[in-house]
Amino acid sequence: MEVFHTESKIIITCNKRLSPYLQREVEELGFTPVRVFQTGVELRGTVNDCIPLNLNLRCASQVLYLLESFTAADPQELYNELVKIEWEKLIDFTGYFSVTSNVNNEHIRTPLFANVKVKDAIVDRIKSVKGVRPNSGADLNKAVVHLYWQDDRAEVFLDTSGETLAKHSYRKIPGKAPMLEALAVSTIMATDWDRKSTFINPMCGSGTIAIEAALLATDKRPGLFRMNYAFMHVVGYDEQVFFVERRKLKDKAQKETGFKIIATDISQDAVDVSQRNAKTAGVEHLIDFSVCDFADTPVPEQPGVIMFNPEYGERLGIHTKLEATYKRVGDFMKTDCRGYKGYIFTGNPDLAKKIGLKTSRKIEFYNGKLDCRLLEYELYEGTRRVIKQEEE
Repeated sequence: MEVFHTESKIIITCNKRLSPYLQREVEELGFTPVRVFQTGVELRGTVNDCIPLNLNLRCASQVLYLLESFTAADPQELYNELVKIEWEKLIDFTGYFSVTSNVNNEHIRTPLFANVKVKDAIVDRIKSVKGVRPNSGADLNKAVVHLYWQDDRAEVFLDTSGETLAKHSYRKIPGKAPMLEALAVSTIMATDWDRKSTFINPMCGSGTIAIEAALLATDKRPGLFRMNYAFMHVVGYDEQVFFVERRKLKDKAQKETGFKIIATDISQDAVDVSQRNAKTAGVEHLIDFSVCDFADTPVPEQPGVIMFNPEYGERLGIHTKLEATYKRVGDFMKTDCRGYKGYIFTGNPDLAKKIGLKTSRKIEFYNGKLDCRLLEYELYEGTRRVIKQEEE
């Protein structure tokens, strides 16, 4: 089974509502999506094609390569089909593999049971051919097999990523309530920022938004921060393909920008964490960090984008302190950020109304399971009537 040069279906998964930004990335890499859905993108390609996808994509979670699809009504039928696959040509019998799954079948009460059936079929097949049982477990740092089983339709994939791509490997210190890197970069991609003008991130927290902005501006890809993927542990892997792709990342990455990225937070600890994460990402010199109240954030005359990710508070609760904060954010953008595009990412629509500015766009996201919006504001130069309560 020569998967590195054999074309098959590839599913690139992402968090809900990120697929428009993932699609854009995939197309920029020269691939043509066959299908785009709420949590991913489908295309055709080989496992060698999965290598640049893994190294380049910022919004993705996993890159899955289809091995087989078949009908299986129950666990025994699943096992019977799986044991036919030539696993000995995919997984080193002296190696290690893990199994993940997405299952909706009447006979399965827990995905762990489905995972065990997959593992048993792989181990039994390899032992029957090689006489040795490979090791398996929950770690995703070696070969990974993924089962997608809905009713009686099963698809078995090689997960070429292993550990999720949604974390970009530079954030060693997460900080308080950190935003997932894939979500952070997707929100930036959703803005009108041209990656050539000022980017301001007050309330920066652990610095994820500012760091992702710097990485976008310098075209530094997540593959520069990671040296282990599941595709490396599949039989037939040619490390030269990986190193050629990684060299391309290094060659196109820029070292400097011609504009300011500004990140501030009232917490010294938050700024310390942000600076350390930015240093790991190699962009500390591109971001002006400072400790201050958000209203004291420096705003250069050259316009650009200002982006907030304030606390949301309880979804159904009213918090006087946060209400005052959101109102102050609106006042700051109105008086100090004229000529900029303003963005606020929030999961609390009641608090959003306290901003006191009319939105020009409301872009849907999820942060975990929380329904969120990225609110866009045109911060016009000169005098303009201010809407005191956001329109529904």
